[in-house]
This record gives sequence, structure tokens and C-alpha cells, in this order.
Amino acid sequence: MSGGAMVSWLTSPCSGAFRCLCFLGLCLLVSARPANHSASREKAPNREENEILPPDHLNGVKMEMDGHLNKEFHQEVFLGKAREEFHEDLEPRRSRRKLMVIFSKVDVNADRRISAKEMQRWIMEKTAEHFQEAVRENKLHFRAVDPDGDGRVSWDEYRVKFLASKGHDAREVAERIKNNEDLKVDEETQEVLENLKDRWYQADNPPSDLLLTEEEFLSFQHPEHSRGMLQFMVKEVVRDLDQDGDKRLSLPEFISLPVGTVENQQAQDIDDNWVKDRKREFEELIDANHDGIVTPEELEEYMDPMNEYNALNEAKQMIAVADENQNHHLEPEEVLKYSEFFTGSKLVDYARSVHEEF
Repeated sequence: MSGGAMVSWLTSPCSGAFRCLCFLGLCLLVSARPANHSASREKAPNREENEILPPDHLNGVKMEMDGHLNKEFHQEVFLGKAREEFHEDLEPRRSRRKLMVIFSKVDVNADRRISAKEMQRWIMEKTAEHFQEAVRENKLHFRAVDPDGDGRVSWDEYRVKFLASKGHDAREVAERIKNNEDLKVDEETQEVLENLKDRWYQADNPPSDLLLTEEEFLSFQHPEHSRGMLQFMVKEVVRDLDQDGDKRLSLPEFISLPVGTVENQQAQDIDDNWVKDRKREFEELIDANHDGIVTPEELEEYMDPMNEYNALNEAKQMIAVADENQNHHLEPEEVLKYSEFFTGSKLVDYARSVHEEF
């Protein structure tokens, strides 16, 4: 895979919106993105809603909840927590030095070259770091939905808090639920509730009692932590993208874009690049037996963030992006030159960067 193609992949317009949950505002390239990329999220959630809703974006997971590719994946598994330190207004020299500090950590044998095995180890380490962060956040969020502290949350309790976060009167909602009365909610909110209930049921380990413990709530919030929930997430992705109902994904289904969603040639070029890179992802990484069909089992293996084989493939691809001398390793100069791929920020004046660092 060429460096140019992979860099275009990084900037491709795939999004991270859970199929019917709209939160976290995002307005980059709104007019240019295809409609099925969930280009904009209308408003950022308040603090309470953010605690109630499962996140639409899972750090360190290659595919989003709606089946689209996570365009920030490479930065998440290369930078880890340090990703927050790389932003456009950071002084270039500091950015370069931070990047070289990370390089030295990945380069375990200190030979000033990063091998695929070293990158694989680093990807697994950063993925585990994202898992640990999800556990810490879940503990806080669980306390928010379990105010009485009994260690269990019922679906009805969750519904009350969810609708309260949407502006409904909590007492009225609780009373209606108690009396088995219909909840007065709009069609979109009702659809969200139905999908959340499916996810709630799936996270409820046997024996099923519709009461989630903190561990079960973690599966509800972060399906990547549970094999069963990972399978549920795969079913959701297939349901979103499967057009002929065979519960498998063909290449046309995987790369399909709605007609008439681009407004100019620039937008069309963005869509064309997205389709090209998504096709490559399907053929080279997800379709393991190369039969032109992705089964739920293949998709599950691909989406499993702790799959070491996938991490090795990812490591090789990341190296291929910047491996200009074709020695199958990454060297400091190459990482600096392709800093935009690894950090999301382009270091100004590459030639000067190399001179200053070496």
C-alpha cells in the first residue's frame, strides 16, 4: 500500500456515529461527505447525556459503530494518551521532540529503526491503554446511573435517566413506566430507545434479570470489552450495510454511497477516494479468504481490537506508509516526514525538522 494512498485514507470522510444516536458535534466537510457517513452531529451533549449514552466512537477500534472506518485509528494506536498533546497550535519543535520520544519508546532495541514486531507490540500496548481508560470512565458513568449505590441498574431506571437527559420530566416518565403507560416521545427518540434496549439485553449476562452490574454496564458502553457484545456490534454493522438480507457483506454493499449526496467536483473526488480506500480495506484486510464476501465471523475477527494478527497487519501497513527506502522499517526521518499520518498534524518545514533533530 503506497504512502499517498494511505494518507488519503487517513483523511477520508468516514465517520463515527452509532446508527441512530446523534451527539458530539462535528462539522468538518459537511457538504462533502456522503449522507451515510453521518457527516454532522447536531449538537454536543450535556454532561449528563454524555454519561448516559454509549459512546459512538471507540478509541483504538478500527471500525466505528455504524460500520464505517475509524479515520483516527492510526493516531490512536500510535500516540495513545499523548494524542491530546499534538494539536495545530503546538510549537513545531516541541511537536518534533514529542514525536521522537514516542519513536524511541516504540524502538525497543534502540537501533533507530522500528520493525513490524516492535510496532505490533506498541499497538497492542496502546490498545490496552484505551481499554483501561474505558474501564475508568465506566466506573464514573456507572455511579451516575446508580445513585442509590446498590451496584445494579435496571432498564427502567436507565430509561428514566436517559429521557431526563433529553429534557423530559423524570417523575412523569417514572410514573408512566410504573403504570405501564406509553411514553410520550418522538419517533426518533423511540427508535434510539429500542436500539439501546437491544444492546441492554445483550449486555445482561445470564441469568437475565435486566439489571446491569458495573461490569455488564461496561459491556453496554464498550462492546469491545466483551466477546458477546462484539458479536452484537458485528450484527449491528451487518444490519446497517446488508442490502440483500443475506446477513453477509459484498464489496458493493460495503462501499455503497447514496446517490446525489455530493454537490461539486471536490466533494466527488473525496467520495471517489473514500470508495477506493474502503475497497482496499475490504479486499486486503477483512475478507480473509478472498472470496469476495465478508461473513460475520470475518468481520468479528477484524473488529476485535485485541487480535494480535490484526495488530501485526496494521503495523506492516503503518510502516508501509512512510517506508520510503523500502527496508520494511521506520526510521526517524521517515516518521517526521509523514508526521501528519502518525499525529494528525503536519510538521512545518520538513527539511528544517530533520536538520534540527539530527
